[in-house]
Amino acid sequence: MKRLTISEPEAIILGIQDEIRRSPESRYDHRLHGVLLVAQGMSCRRVAHLLGDSPRTVQYWIHRFEQDGLAGLVDGERPGRPTRLSDDQLDEIGLVLRKPPLDVGLSANLWDGKLLSSYIARQYDVQLGVRQSQRLFRQLGFRFRKPRPVIAHADPERQSAYKKTLGNGE
Repeated sequence: MKRLTISEPEAIILGIQDEIRRSPESRYDHRLHGVLLVAQGMSCRRVAHLLGDSPRTVQYWIHRFEQDGLAGLVDGERPGRPTRLSDDQLDEIGLVLRKPPLDVGLSANLWDGKLLSSYIARQYDVQLGVRQSQRLFRQLGFRFRKPRPVIAHADPERQSAYKKTLGNGE
């Protein structure tokens, strides 16, 4: 049988490892595979090398499995500051962001971090910084696009004379 190869294996390995880390279910499956390989007689060092983890990490998996069974391989609670907005409030904010700020009584044309921060403070009495409000845009599936100013009645030929790069490939 012909030996199969994968083109650009380094990039593929990194991509697959990122995908494994993306969800709790895939991390659990990854740990299961590690424990299975050790149970079949492979050393923790060899398993770690194959799976792209450190030997100490594989040892932790084995100890947790020995102590708690399959439940020991499930992701535990991760430390961190609790969110100040509930899931319902985040859903409401997601709906509000789909409308222009004028529709919710704000005197602006476009949403930005500062405007969202003031809206959340007014609506929910929760103080979020501008940067955290900007993160909310991405968390809720929005992209920030800075509008480019358009000068009314501008002459395109005169504007092109002042541009740093020419648009025709010269």
